[in-house]
Amino acid sequence: MRRSISFLITWLAGVLLAAPAWAAPALLTPAELQALRLTGQVRIVDAREAPAYAMQHIPGAVSAPYGRWRGPASNPGQLPPLAALTALVQELGLTPDTHAVIVYTGVDSTDFGAAARVYWTLKSLGATQLSILNGGLNAWKAAGLPVTAQPARASASSWQPSFSPRWLATQDEVRAQLAPPGGAQGAVLVDSRPAPFFQGKKAHGAARAAGTLPGAVNLDSDLFFEPGSAALMDLAQLAAEADGLRSERGRPTVAFCNTGHWAATDWFVLSEVLGRPDVKLYPGSMVDWSQAAAPLPMANEPGRLAQLRTQLMNWSHRNLGTKAP
Repeated sequence: MRRSISFLITWLAGVLLAAPAWAAPALLTPAELQALRLTGQVRIVDAREAPAYAMQHIPGAVSAPYGRWRGPASNPGQLPPLAALTALVQELGLTPDTHAVIVYTGVDSTDFGAAARVYWTLKSLGATQLSILNGGLNAWKAAGLPVTAQPARASASSWQPSFSPRWLATQDEVRAQLAPPGGAQGAVLVDSRPAPFFQGKKAHGAARAAGTLPGAVNLDSDLFFEPGSAALMDLAQLAAEADGLRSERGRPTVAFCNTGHWAATDWFVLSEVLGRPDVKLYPGSMVDWSQAAAPLPMANEPGRLAQLRTQLMNWSHRNLGTKAP
């Protein structure tokens, strides 16, 4: 049996090397990544925290903790400066044509959002060959594939990326979509959060208000996973879950959440897996929206008393360890 698996992986590696115009699939299975790894033609980017990477990781993977792709604690969804992202991709030895495979832990559906957000960032910087290991490191280990504690380093690249706004929705752009000129319909605003956030019953600790964007529809990113799974479902199941947006296909789509994390999963599924055109991510999402200098329109916003109660419960949960609201 082991000999058969070894032969299959070697054969897959040969096929992948021989393919002259091979386009990287958005998702890879552990066996597919192992075949690519053996070719030496792939850069595995481990987005887990540094201590977890130090304990074990896929051989040859380079460490790039998720926090390095994110903004400050006051607005985590904010993009880091281009200079910081440039230094990071150069440190990882990436170029626009490097096939980069992003690895996350594989604990649950929320965990997948880290890989999706890194994928979105790299694509926006100009990377053309990107994949995510479906199921993360846990799926890799479950397949009996090797791990190591030996750190890996890449030869630095000289890539000078520029950030494309093609998949980005800014706060100003989202505001414009709420009231398009001439009475036209704006973008489909997709709230990727669990229902209590969409309903205004919960809020992120850094948000100044609870609620959602006016006219938004709720498509919880967790629906794209089997219960308790950290791997995306198959194509047919993903399409079925996204069918609620089918009638809106003629309009652009903007995915948002609290900080552009859960929304990165919705963006990834709709844009990269299902191939829908004109899908954007609002990276700052509701934290950014609620922190605007002047209050912006909200829906499902609770009254002032309820907001104060939620803020107090959030503070107590973070600082005193009480039950989450």
